[in-house]
Amino acid sequence: MSDPGDINELVERVRAALFAIVRDHHDELDAVKQLCEASTELLPIDGASISISLGPQLRNTLHASDAVGNRIESLQFSLGEGPCFESFEFRRPVLVPDLANFTTREWPVFATELARMRIGAIFAFPMQRGAIRIGVVDFYRVRPGWLSPGELAAALEVVEIATLLLLNAQSGTTTALYRPTRRLDHEQVHQATGVLIAAFDMSAEEALARLRAYAFANDQLVDDVARDIMARRLSPQDLVDEP
Repeated sequence: MSDPGDINELVERVRAALFAIVRDHHDELDAVKQLCEASTELLPIDGASISISLGPQLRNTLHASDAVGNRIESLQFSLGEGPCFESFEFRRPVLVPDLANFTTREWPVFATELARMRIGAIFAFPMQRGAIRIGVVDFYRVRPGWLSPGELAAALEVVEIATLLLLNAQSGTTTALYRPTRRLDHEQVHQATGVLIAAFDMSAEEALARLRAYAFANDQLVDDVARDIMARRLSPQDLVDEP
């Protein structure tokens, strides 16, 4: 059993480091990105990512600490499944300490892809405050295993402070959270979705489902399919004709 004093000491140490980041960054979005980076040093994880919700089945990756974290986010977006979607929908953490021995009917394809990437564990936490949901924080590591009670409490500190920062960024008359200075992640997916809507008078949900289905059938990421459509290397009709 973990000693409560050890847990409190770890949480206080992590909290102090996070507050120092907040003090040094006056822009909330920059601070959140730095929290994401710092979590890989403060917690026994190999990478972290933060995504925000733009609507049903639509998410934007605000920041990923490394290429692997970005790949994990891209896979979830392409497949429309994964711990981030589950965590956000059901408003609870999704903790998978051993992906090699994990079976799920909720996101089997994503779990298989992560096993191929030799990811040992993944932990997803919803960013929420009362009835307000913003997005999800994802942590992954190569080595399987649970987070200890102290490490879990420290992870929740990262999530809580990131949530408060993003709510603060969102509280103005405009939504800075949804208008980052860089180009939106998955921007071409949103553009390609619009092309399909205009061409075939379908809903946004159906258009995105078509993109994902084509990407899955052709072993591609949905971002790559969208890029091909916008570059006219792929006709929108090909997605409709796909069996």
